[in-house]
Amino acid sequence: MVIRSFFTNSIGIFVSRILGFIRDILTASILGANLYSDIFFVAFKLPNLFRRIFAEGAFTQAFLPAFTKATKKGLFAASVFLKFSFFLLGLTLLVMVFAPWLTKLIAFGFDEATITLAAPLVRINFWYLLLIYCVTLAASMLHYRGHFATTAFSTALLNLAMIGALLVSDSQNPHQVVWNLSFGVLLGGVLQALTHLIALKKFRLLKPFLGSMTRPKHTATEPSFYRNFFHAVLGGSTAQLSAFLDTWLASFLAFGSISYLYYANRVFQLPLALFAIALSVAIFPSITKALKRDGEAKARLFLEKGFWMLCYLLCLATLGGIMLAPEITWLLFERGSFVAQDTRNTALVLQMYLIGLLPFGLARLFSLWLYANDLQAKAAKISAISLGTNVVFSLMLIGPFEAAGLALASSLSGLVLLVLTLHAYGAQAFLAIMRPQNIAGLAAMLLVSSVLIWAIKESVRGYL
Repeated sequence: MVIRSFFTNSIGIFVSRILGFIRDILTASILGANLYSDIFFVAFKLPNLFRRIFAEGAFTQAFLPAFTKATKKGLFAASVFLKFSFFLLGLTLLVMVFAPWLTKLIAFGFDEATITLAAPLVRINFWYLLLIYCVTLAASMLHYRGHFATTAFSTALLNLAMIGALLVSDSQNPHQVVWNLSFGVLLGGVLQALTHLIALKKFRLLKPFLGSMTRPKHTATEPSFYRNFFHAVLGGSTAQLSAFLDTWLASFLAFGSISYLYYANRVFQLPLALFAIALSVAIFPSITKALKRDGEAKARLFLEKGFWMLCYLLCLATLGGIMLAPEITWLLFERGSFVAQDTRNTALVLQMYLIGLLPFGLARLFSLWLYANDLQAKAAKISAISLGTNVVFSLMLIGPFEAAGLALASSLSGLVLLVLTLHAYGAQAFLAIMRPQNIAGLAAMLLVSSVLIWAIKESVRGYL
């Protein structure tokens, strides 16, 4: 069941990310790395941050254990949906009023003229948050029923909508292009929400859910859910908050720095999403149910199998990504307005991000144990420490290494996150997973892979 769900998520994420790369290729070709690409990425940063927090982090990690324990699941889901919807609607309306101030907060280094250009785009993009919240709650209910395909593949709709916006913008000026992209974000959110409504109806979850909304009632499991959610907002979102911090600090650097970080982080997010996030989403319901029904031993067995699968995949992705970063960046982005110097800068940033791929991925997996055991508060403390180290490292490294220093700081904070998460999981329990035959197999795989990747790199270099 877990393996099938993992492959379903991985294939869906892979399709979505391929479309995302097509979107980024078009964006790089049409906009390049300059003022207009920077202001769009700043405007898209907040809803994208919240999408990752909601869809891949805090909400699901707090909702699923509470939903599993709830005796009246329909009433619980309806009550949570209404309360969150009213809160997010109010937040969105505040953003509409204070968009210039918020834009300045996101990109403190922007001057007033740049803020004026970016603020309307922040207003448009922020509405995506309300849509993606609806998608996430529906996805959590579907995950409980063991259905992952709709959520895995629906993100492709966002990328298709943005690709469509870029295609109709090819001959337009850059300012109009970023407006079209922003409306494409909204269209993608609407399509995702509609897809999940259809899935809820197919699995006979929509009617009971809507019926419960006509008589919303506070349920016994809600207090623990809200407490765990607010702890998990920080606990499950270190990588996203690190990327957000990178954007804020990069706004003080030369134009194009935000874009280098964005393009590199997009490549970095592919293996992280394809392997770590896909496996985490697939395995979390199984761990949660095992702890409730079958006991701790079976839950730890799920985690052990997930660890070795993820370790092999992320080690290989890190090795290949670091060695082939210039070639990957050239292949994906160097065309049109994206020139050779942009490729070199982005490749260096990508290599710094990839140092943190294994720590962030494994930390995400082991944090599931904390979430399933309602230890979101402990996870939040760990993430707060990791985020604090990211701030310190960023301030130390931004001067000598600029955008690449910010990416390296993020990776170092990921290492701190992993060490503290493993300590919370239990040193003895982790050592029980580290079997010698598995370590030897991992080392052999890395050695063979190194030789193959070096051969590929030399072949590509000869071609170039």
